[in-house]
Amino acid sequence: MPKCDRLVDVGRRQFLRGGAVAAAGAAAASVAPSAPAAARARVDYPSNRLANVSELTTNEPFDISYPDADSPGVLIKLGQRVPGGAGPDGDIVAYSVLCPHKGYQLVYHGADKTLNCPGHYSRFDAEMEGQQIFGMANQSLPKFDLRVDANGDIFAEGVDELIYGRTSNVLQG
Repeated sequence: MPKCDRLVDVGRRQFLRGGAVAAAGAAAASVAPSAPAAARARVDYPSNRLANVSELTTNEPFDISYPDADSPGVLIKLGQRVPGGAGPDGDIVAYSVLCPHKGYQLVYHGADKTLNCPGHYSRFDAEMEGQQIFGMANQSLPKFDLRVDANGDIFAEGVDELIYGRTSNVLQG
């Protein structure tokens, strides 16, 4: 059989040394601190007025669409300051209502301030930036980044996770 001149003769020690370096790198990566929940994949969209603070009732969902008509969402004034909350009281949040697992339309449950999926029973905490608390979904809810101006108008200006049914967070044509 002809011998290939481009093959590299790797000795036992060189092979073991390479394996040790790879194992050390993998161990270092597993010990490194993970990214905080706030470090999500934010995507900027054009600013879009959703509502005015005066239109919201505490703990009642207000239906919206963002960033386009094919992306239903909900705006909620929770009644107490929450992480990532907007507005003068820091209690206004907005989320996509398409479950990240299979796209079922979520339903807001005011008693425990969760968004719930009727399909496979995933539940998301509206007070904790849409964090999944139960179910089949494998990510938190896409949260809309909000800004409230001096007149009380609420604007969405970006999304922090992938909206269900899209291969990327780009506006649908």
